[in-house]
Amino acid sequence: MNESVDANPVVEQLVEGYKKFHQKYFESADRKLYQDLVEKGQSPKTMVISCSDSRVDPATILNCAPGEIFVIRNVANLVPPCEEDNKHHGTSAALEFAVCFLKVEHIIIFGHTHCGGIQALLSEKAAPASSKRGFIQSWMDIASKAKEQALAEPASSEIQEQRCCEYSLVASLENLKTFPWIVRRIAAGTLELHAWYFDLETGQVKSFNPEKQRFAGLI
Repeated sequence: MNESVDANPVVEQLVEGYKKFHQKYFESADRKLYQDLVEKGQSPKTMVISCSDSRVDPATILNCAPGEIFVIRNVANLVPPCEEDNKHHGTSAALEFAVCFLKVEHIIIFGHTHCGGIQALLSEKAAPASSKRGFIQSWMDIASKAKEQALAEPASSEIQEQRCCEYSLVASLENLKTFPWIVRRIAAGTLELHAWYFDLETGQVKSFNPEKQRFAGLI
């Protein structure tokens, strides 16, 4: 194995982590896992749409091994509506790959408390969109309705932030249903949609119940 050429302590920590990973999956009995993943390809049953937030790694929180979940990570775990305009759509492309080619059976939108994207959305001054707006602000427009719903409720800023997170999850669930190949799979009974909400302070995960229109703890 090559020696590290970078003495930076942050990078060294990553290299040490990589060494442990390599020893576990390529220098031990567990090496068969990656051999199978190479020979047989990936076949995850679940897709997780998670936030890019460094504190919220779905594979860690859900204790998943390599190959178990197909993950999209973006700012605030948002799902845009289906837009067939031949532009660049990273999240939509990953959705198409997971649903149409990998044939995942579950899609989980995985939100969390203290989300920087939601905080940016709520703190944005009311102003018309312009070319000077940043990428984050434009992306967070997907959750603009969730912002309106949250701010319409008389509550503390902390509660409004929580409500905005929850409403944005529900909005993303609805946006999933704008993709025709997702709708077909749901109708055929081969695909289920979920919205989960992770509390950074308690470690609790809540799941959205569409019949009761509320979130409740998984355990």
